[in-house]
Amino acid sequence: MPSAVLGDGVPQVVVDRQAVALVKDRIARQITEYRKTQPSVAVASVEQRARDWINAAVAEWSDAAAAERGVSPTPAEDAALARAVFDELFRAGRLQPHLDNDLVENIFINGPHEVWLDLAGGRRERVAPVADSEEELLELLRRLASADEGQSERTLTTASPMLALRLKDGSRLQAVTAVSPRTYVTIRRHRVQEADLGDMVRLGAINPTLASFLSACVKAEKNVLIAGPQASGKTSLMRAMLKEIDPNQRFATIETEFELFAHTNGFHQQVVAMEARESNGERGPDGRLMGEITLLDLMYRALRMSLSRIVVGEVRGPEIVAMLQAMTNGQGGNLCTLHASDPSVVFDRIAELYLLAQGNMSDQLAYRQAANGLDFIVFVRMLDETQIGGQRHRFISHVLEVTGTGEYGRPATNAIFTPGEEFGEVRAVPRMYPACIADLRRVGFPDHLLSPSYDSWAGQPLSLKVGAA
Repeated sequence: MPSAVLGDGVPQVVVDRQAVALVKDRIARQITEYRKTQPSVAVASVEQRARDWINAAVAEWSDAAAAERGVSPTPAEDAALARAVFDELFRAGRLQPHLDNDLVENIFINGPHEVWLDLAGGRRERVAPVADSEEELLELLRRLASADEGQSERTLTTASPMLALRLKDGSRLQAVTAVSPRTYVTIRRHRVQEADLGDMVRLGAINPTLASFLSACVKAEKNVLIAGPQASGKTSLMRAMLKEIDPNQRFATIETEFELFAHTNGFHQQVVAMEARESNGERGPDGRLMGEITLLDLMYRALRMSLSRIVVGEVRGPEIVAMLQAMTNGQGGNLCTLHASDPSVVFDRIAELYLLAQGNMSDQLAYRQAANGLDFIVFVRMLDETQIGGQRHRFISHVLEVTGTGEYGRPATNAIFTPGEEFGEVRAVPRMYPACIADLRRVGFPDHLLSPSYDSWAGQPLSLKVGAA
């Protein structure tokens, strides 16, 4: 088995797929027999027993391969074979090495024979296939979609050709088949799961001034909407901001797929974590998809649970109505994220989502409730220079304070942080005090940080190929 360079540039052993299939089939039969005799055995015990069987089977294969080739396989080859068999039986098969690679940000599968990785820093590389046929790829996806760790079971069939799934490591998988010429899969990985605001400073997404300001917003129970384009780092920033909530405070997280991990991070003790559920594809007498539980359904239940805060991983539909209703009803400290291409379009995006809701919803109602409910909009930007030999940069570019209703019924804002483009800085720099500065002072915010002369980006220049416009 020769070595190859895959994904992150580190030489890796190319595993003999025929050997993997032979050993896998043997171990699968042993597992089936073992479970028949021990029907209540824990999964962890099965995995440990399987590791022993795999090691024994690989040792036998290695001896046979040595006799056939005249050269013994190396320990690295034996270990790679054992790992590949275990991944096929209990994890994500040939996908697993990419899920284990901390440098991988996204995985794109265009049919069984074409796999690409987006790596940290912006490189995109093609790597070996994760399946040998469409049927094998679909079987892998169906196995990943089987019910696991409390997640409702998802299906992928010609009748239900789209699959949204959270993998064991928290990665988000989206797949489509049957309606496309081949099966397409996109996996977005969460490389920054445990970060706090200090870690976000070290990653360059914020500076110490912004870290102190965002911490104060959370502690002062301000309602904050984090906006930005796809893959700009909104969820990572929200995870970090959640670490500013008192560990014993009881709050809810509402998500399509669990991505915030507040209920498993070992920091918070009182998290009511709720996840939406897809339907089984059938409709009831009322026309509603049977088995479906939407974010809006969960929002209304959360409002009755006497929680201190509600956090929505991403508002993408009618649930924005319930979210802003919670904010305008005096529920402070709520957080959510929203896709938006620019800070100037955030309120129009909210209005668009309002119009998706049933009832007498209008853009003017959306503007009024946004003006009354939101305290701050934090905009996260992703600046991609990979096409000219640079890197991807993710950072906060704006923090806007919502101060009520302005002209033409639209929300009025104060620009607390904006890019310092007049001196070549594309990231957020302080511009003015917010109207609610007294509330932030009461939770310990040192307001001298908002002096325009006090900018903690100094000494941390962004390595851009093209500077500010």
